Amino acid sequence: MSKIKNILFIMADQLRWDYLSCYGHPHLKTPNIDRLAERGVRFDRAYVQSPVCGPSRASYYTGRTVFSHGATWNLVPLPIGELTLGDYLRPIGVTTAVVGKTHMIPDQEGMARLGLNKSTDIGCQISQPGFDPYERDDGLHPDNLLKKKGGKLRYNDWLRSLGYEGENPWNDYANSGEGPDGEILSGWYLKNSNLPARIREEHSETSYMTMRAQEFISEMGEAPWLCHLSFIKPHWPYIAPAPYHDMYGSESFLQAHRSPQEKQDPNPVFKAFMDMEVSATFSQQGVRETVLPAYMGLIKQIDDHLGKLFDWLEETGRAQDTMIVFTSDHGDYLGDHWMGEKELFHEESVRVPLIIYDPRSEADATRGTVSKAFVEAIDLVPTFLEATGAPPAPHRLEGCSLVPLLRGEPLQNWRTSVFSEIDYAFYAARETLQLGASDARGYMIRTARWKYVHFKGFPPQLFDLVNDPDEFKDLGRSPDHAAQRQELHALLLNRLLERKNRTTMTDEDVTRIRDRENESGIIIGKWEQVEEVSLG
Repeated sequence: MSKIKNILFIMADQLRWDYLSCYGHPHLKTPNIDRLAERGVRFDRAYVQSPVCGPSRASYYTGRTVFSHGATWNLVPLPIGELTLGDYLRPIGVTTAVVGKTHMIPDQEGMARLGLNKSTDIGCQISQPGFDPYERDDGLHPDNLLKKKGGKLRYNDWLRSLGYEGENPWNDYANSGEGPDGEILSGWYLKNSNLPARIREEHSETSYMTMRAQEFISEMGEAPWLCHLSFIKPHWPYIAPAPYHDMYGSESFLQAHRSPQEKQDPNPVFKAFMDMEVSATFSQQGVRETVLPAYMGLIKQIDDHLGKLFDWLEETGRAQDTMIVFTSDHGDYLGDHWMGEKELFHEESVRVPLIIYDPRSEADATRGTVSKAFVEAIDLVPTFLEATGAPPAPHRLEGCSLVPLLRGEPLQNWRTSVFSEIDYAFYAARETLQLGASDARGYMIRTARWKYVHFKGFPPQLFDLVNDPDEFKDLGRSPDHAAQRQELHALLLNRLLERKNRTTMTDEDVTRIRDRENESGIIIGKWEQVEEVSLG
């Protein structure tokens, strides 16, 4: 089988799986992402390893589950010894660059211990993390945070060159609206979400990042590359430039997916999250109606710019040797289940779109198909390694290559469940529950029928997805479902035990060491020497 030369790895931030027309949204039309699905495989049951930006992305980049790689939340550094996509692909000559967001924090303590800093090539790559530097921008730049970062932001420099004045055009133009008297109205406040951003559409973050990705690909010429085009939107601040800010009205909104039943004696952890300010705000009348035009408009804008990028790849011939992947780091509750943000394990939060286009002829049989296989974020690294011909790393990687699914090969022993986890120590919910910083842990296992969530120190959640696909009726304390909970708890425990922690030695090395034990001269447990008898 031929090797893939290039990979365009596209990720939207906080994009729900069901807010694309190819995934069934009845009003939000995304023809260019749909076009990608028509040329590739659309995975209908794709799940992230954690419904939070940083840990989810760390799993996408390492191929390992969250508590294996250790970056359990946005501000928790990825340990310096963890390998990422760049570490795997760079040795075979693939330049691996990020354009946009990673939300990863470098292990500065580990770097200092080894005498590394960002001014060196290796220090710069580690701090990226593992990507070759090009256009890293996590998209969260309020004035105070930008000052802590030293005030440097290439996007701001570009905006100022176009005439947008001030120290922080990202905040004052790209993510703010304007009042009737010309006052700046920050997009951080949800009540301003339906205003047009104070920036021309072609100068917005989505437009800029798409332009920079195209520039990177052009600069690479004939050299192989992986470009991680990581859009900052539709993540908050929810504010879109005209004309995208008001493309969608109430007739195009999905009805809030929630039930009063969920508030009747809820699981204590679920209740603590429902009581957080963001959830209370999104549960108020009128909030979703204000936010959804921007959220949907930002998705439509991404689709339009991807259409231009896809057309350019076709025109330049690069689509013939480039694998294209489109996904998201997690979803967004948008008021569903009485929740805002993400963090817990309902489908709106933990399930994501995943579309893969493989240009090779071996994938022709699956073009335009939908896979019902359970897939996870950690599957992308082994997929990229197999596609490019990079050496596999089964002693580290916890995912499975999706290449057989792209080729339509019959599968044996494919997973029958998916796994996700959360370290919620950083949320007000932990304080409400009076937990220590190491005690706020939650783990999900989902099968075709059941979803089981184990919260350390609290009753579990259990949902029968056949009879209750809405996830409104929690059976976590139902006496009639004790057997199901016990079975799923055992399945969850088995998944936890399968994590890879012998990452510095392959299984083959283990076998060779065992085989060499007698040759080493180290003798353990033998009573006496036995002379070998020669038969010759």
